[in-house]
Amino acid sequence: MLFPGSRRRLLLGASALAATSTLGACSLLVPPVLPRMDTLRLPGPCPDRSDTLVVMLPGAYSRPPEFVEAGFPQALRERGSSADVLVVDSHLGYFTDGSVIRRLREEVVMPARAQGYRRVWLVGISLGGFGALGYAMRHGGEIDGVLALAPYLGPRRLTQEIEAAGGPRAWRASGLQAKAPDASDELDRDIWSAFSDPAPKPPLPPVYVGYGLEDRFAEANRRFAELLPPERVSTTPGGHDWPPWRALWQGWLGQGLLADARCVASSAA
Repeated sequence: MLFPGSRRRLLLGASALAATSTLGACSLLVPPVLPRMDTLRLPGPCPDRSDTLVVMLPGAYSRPPEFVEAGFPQALRERGSSADVLVVDSHLGYFTDGSVIRRLREEVVMPARAQGYRRVWLVGISLGGFGALGYAMRHGGEIDGVLALAPYLGPRRLTQEIEAAGGPRAWRASGLQAKAPDASDELDRDIWSAFSDPAPKPPLPPVYVGYGLEDRFAEANRRFAELLPPERVSTTPGGHDWPPWRALWQGWLGQGLLADARCVASSAA
């Protein structure tokens, strides 16, 4: 069971993003931006800490506890991984003010590295997936990989522009990615441009994408998946909701990418 209203908040957030041309148009629905982003820390079974941190980023109107309710940390434990989990309340407000990537870097990723975490993975859903991809594009060398589930990939006008060009690689080759964007699409265009570049600089970390075949973002996700190795893309029946995301998470965990997380003593930080 999900928290009351959690599915509605997620669908509302996705609908708002898909239906408007700017994130700022949703300002009446945006939660407040805080001096420091709220987080929910879920340590693994290690007495002190793990050498691996999984940072989970929720959708536009989802809240950190919903990852717990949906069984994401439990599934990680059932796979025998000792990775620690940190769920960050990187909600829509941090996207509308343009601070989300900087805040994730300054408040989450760099402190984790300073604490001694050897590996840091970002796992984002919907708008959180968009943020994770943005981080991979701008600061890919600071993380070890990304799993983006049903990621939001920009306003409809941008995805239509890419489709009209014949797909992301043709779009980039045509020079359309260099078109001066308005402030609302800058990160969106940069993500599509970086991932469609055959030799991006800086290099991108490993990125995995999964989505439901009936998801409202399925077509954009399918186009984006063309830019990734086939083995890093997964699909499942379902729409923009927790059951398909759970199935995709379970399947991704089955690849064993977090299976070798190890316990370390706090003095090693």
